Amino acid sequence: MKVFGLAGWSGSGKTTLVRSLIPEIIGRGVTVSTIKHAHHAFDVDKPGKDSYEHRAAGATEVMIGSANRWALMHELRGAPEPALSDLIARMSPVDLLLIEGFKREGHEKLEVHRPSVGKPMLCDGDPNIVAVASDEAISGLSIPLLDLNDVPGVADFVLGHVGLAQAA
Repeated sequence: MKVFGLAGWSGSGKTTLVRSLIPEIIGRGVTVSTIKHAHHAFDVDKPGKDSYEHRAAGATEVMIGSANRWALMHELRGAPEPALSDLIARMSPVDLLLIEGFKREGHEKLEVHRPSVGKPMLCDGDPNIVAVASDEAISGLSIPLLDLNDVPGVADFVLGHVGLAQAA
């Protein structure tokens, strides 16, 4: 399974790009899954639902399944946040696993950068950033600069970089 990340500051357009890349890459015959990092408390469940009540009662894991999907919710209950490698190990194999966020982790990634957000570039301090996608020209880069709005071009780069271009 090939792993490639998209990193950037909040508001840079990571989710928008991932949401556009998924159908573009799948349309080329490549299977895709994603892992998304959340910096805040989040919940995929709702109070009053049975699965929520199971967790509220103290269950460490609750799995919910139907004819359309299944989900496993794991409560950390004070344990440390799992490492990205541990999360990846729980994923079912696909051709390409896209990682959104986890900007400080050591996997290769594309920086999504919008100068209008007003944040510094991540690639200046991260040798694992192999390209930058931006909506503006950026001078002085030693790595490729991609047009953030050219989704097929970004997909070409990602698939070529991870060695899946032949599958496309």
